[in-house]
Amino acid sequence: MRIKDDLYVDIQLAREQDAPFIIEYLNQVGGESDNLLFGKGEFSLSVEQETAWIRTINRSLTSRVVLAVAHDEIVGIGSFVSNVKPRIAHHGELAVSVKQAYWNHGIGRKIIKYLIQFAQANGVTEIIHLGVRADNVRAIRLYQDLGFEEVGRFPGFFKIDGQYYDEILMNLYL
Repeated sequence: MRIKDDLYVDIQLAREQDAPFIIEYLNQVGGESDNLLFGKGEFSLSVEQETAWIRTINRSLTSRVVLAVAHDEIVGIGSFVSNVKPRIAHHGELAVSVKQAYWNHGIGRKIIKYLIQFAQANGVTEIIHLGVRADNVRAIRLYQDLGFEEVGRFPGFFKIDGQYYDEILMNLYL
């Protein structure tokens, strides 16, 4: 995907050898925004744990982790994780983040569309769900534009520097 004259972004599956770079990326983006579940340096999986998680996801027929890569640098990550329990296997959770330097270039949208297409094609998923901080208006608009609808609210879900923020729960019905 071409972003600017000299910038191309590729969406690719996460590989086990990407684990240390994914951890580095997540610890960086955690400090760039208060819209994630963790802050700077708070992503606490070891390289071994992250590698094992990627291995598990890559073996799944209904879950995926993808990287947005530009100039050999991870600039965005998206995941779609389905539950293996039969009663709830028909839905999965979507999560996405993009490095702040790459915001407003359509990378998040591209990642989400990729994961929606994967979920539609896997033959199991019927519902994609996600949570978003209630004051993250740009993300909410993006999700709505892609067909997600609000299905609930979790009051006080986030507590950042002593301040509480609601989480909006959104679903996309496939």
